[in-house]
Amino acid sequence: MRDTRIQKAMADQGLCSRRAAEQIILEGRVKLNGRPVQLGDKMDIRADILSVDGQRVFFDKKKEFYYYMLNKPRGYITTSSDDRGRKTVLDLVKDAPVRVYPVGRLDKDSEGLLLFTNDGNFANQLTHPSHQVSKLYRVTVRPNVTEEQLIALANGVYLDDGSKTLPAVVRVVTQEENRSVMEISIKEGKNRQVRRMCAAVGLEVARLRRNAIGPVKLGMLAPGKMRELKPSEVNALKAAATKAKRVQRQAEKED
Repeated sequence: MRDTRIQKAMADQGLCSRRAAEQIILEGRVKLNGRPVQLGDKMDIRADILSVDGQRVFFDKKKEFYYYMLNKPRGYITTSSDDRGRKTVLDLVKDAPVRVYPVGRLDKDSEGLLLFTNDGNFANQLTHPSHQVSKLYRVTVRPNVTEEQLIALANGVYLDDGSKTLPAVVRVVTQEENRSVMEISIKEGKNRQVRRMCAAVGLEVARLRRNAIGPVKLGMLAPGKMRELKPSEVNALKAAATKAKRVQRQAEKED
């Protein structure tokens, strides 16, 4: 019985995140029993033959899931490979016993907490817009931030593509000559969002580090190092995603 969406089957198998699977399907790189598939098609993982880029995908019914955190240094891109030969975050998680992929992303010039897993459902929980798990950033900007800029960032700003950000929690940590250090907590995952938010109010980001995702903090993990998440941390992240989705649904009903 074809009861599993193909993008979900790919993510559950640890091939990539569900969003990445959707993109791969749209690019025409996935076939089911020799025929190209479309987004939304379903399969029977027990009987159907799925291939990606001509390579058959074998489904492990007893798959073991792994969860890691990495302190991403600046200079690494968040992708599985790069045709320009740049360093990728996968170079830093080679010691994992299975292939894991990043949950969300940090741009090349950003650093800090990045999660990895081979659990597609877990990755989808943390990255899907309906869950809105908070992410905390420490941001150094130039010049000094003003009260008006702080209020604008907190209330939501219009980005360069015309979209408006959700309200954020913004706090000034230090004010120095011609620069400020802030903490910004957001519940979205738009591309380079914090940098674009700052640019929208006339601030230049000199340094950006993600310190926490939901209840899980980067702590004292050294740059370039990874560690396995504790079961309590995995459960806390799942609970945060579930709670955020429940709150959003309630807010939509009230609207």
